[in-house]
Amino acid sequence: MYLYSSLLQCASEHQPVRVGLIGAGKFGSMFLSQVPTTPGLVVSAIADLEPAAAQARCREVGWEDERISSCRFTDDAATMIAAADVDVVVEATGHPAAGIKHALLCSEQGKHVIMVNVEADVLAGPYLAQQARQAGVVYSMAYGDQPALTIELIDWARSCGFKVVAAGKGTKYLPDYHQSTPDTVWSHYGLSAEQAAAAGMRSQMFNSFLDGTKSSIEMAAIANAANLRVPTDGLAFPPCGADDLAQVLRPANAGGKLEFSGQVEVVSSLERDGEAVPRDLRWGVYCVFEAPNDYSAACFRQYGMNTDDSGRYSAMYKPFHLIGLELNISILSAALRGQPTGTPVCFNGDVVAIAKRDLQPGEMLDGEGGFTVWGKLMPAAASVAARALPIGLASELRIRREIRQGQVVTLDAIDADRDTQAWQVRERMLAQFSQADNEKAC
Repeated sequence: MYLYSSLLQCASEHQPVRVGLIGAGKFGSMFLSQVPTTPGLVVSAIADLEPAAAQARCREVGWEDERISSCRFTDDAATMIAAADVDVVVEATGHPAAGIKHALLCSEQGKHVIMVNVEADVLAGPYLAQQARQAGVVYSMAYGDQPALTIELIDWARSCGFKVVAAGKGTKYLPDYHQSTPDTVWSHYGLSAEQAAAAGMRSQMFNSFLDGTKSSIEMAAIANAANLRVPTDGLAFPPCGADDLAQVLRPANAGGKLEFSGQVEVVSSLERDGEAVPRDLRWGVYCVFEAPNDYSAACFRQYGMNTDDSGRYSAMYKPFHLIGLELNISILSAALRGQPTGTPVCFNGDVVAIAKRDLQPGEMLDGEGGFTVWGKLMPAAASVAARALPIGLASELRIRREIRQGQVVTLDAIDADRDTQAWQVRERMLAQFSQADNEKAC
């Protein structure tokens, strides 16, 4: 049955899908704006560090007084997760440790969880998803975010019998963006700090989009959910527009830019000289696939597919993603179908902390999008072998020894309390998803 038909049935039977939201930031607010026009779905409760501010955001996005008064606003996420009137929990804090805590509580309480929090997913997602499966609930990526939309294209291609060659997204990228800080970020977006503040845009969060960290996190999530490979030396960000995906994103031995067939990659909307790429995919996602035989390749030509010069590689893409405006798809898929819109199945990719500048003993790391480190995608096996510090744990840690710009921050270079839940869950994930088990699971 179509999701919308199921929703109408839920509405007619007065048995709506009941949602609890954790984190009423930008993503959460975009989701909340869709609730009044979605029959058969209600938000029972919203947990936020500032409940009054969350209530104000509901009014800003168009909630009427009656809807606001029927929703509980709290700063106690654990109690909300346990509430009897919550079927699906949306974790939208963006904080890795909080995301791990909330995902595990959802499994304990038998609640589906939609992980907008990709940071937590990349830090320990395979373990969190395993716990959810054992509890009989859904752990899902968030539709509207680029990883889930990319997974949808990958699933389409594989289900049609095509071999997936590359998958990922577009972004605005130049090599020097890796050194961007919250103090320099707004010039790259064509904004002043005052304009950004007026729009409610947080400099550290937007800097993580620019400095390569968010791209690395999202590609690791895709690699772990779709069993795709990760480039040996991280993302290359080749400049590429929508019309050239099949030509550029094919293996090097076939004339393209890929290290492997079957890998994740991000394409840049800028040439290396800063010129704009024609028909760029800055806001979109893509999947490049290969015809399995000559007949299929001939069909590509007959039906107007945009192919490489051999005619064997083609691509599908979505030019935009609508963030929280599309989140209902994940919520309803979990609640009504019992299916995720993407979930980690193995540990192929990891994101590690790289020094943005020379770091001295005694300095404190400030995490994703900050002044000290950016997150680089690495093959999981290489990350574990190097004892690299995951970007999701690289916050409020003191440095023990000098780390040169561009070096991987290793576990022996920092002081950390490894008895916290986030560190312990990460260790459990590493123990359960060793390389041998990982290959078997995938």
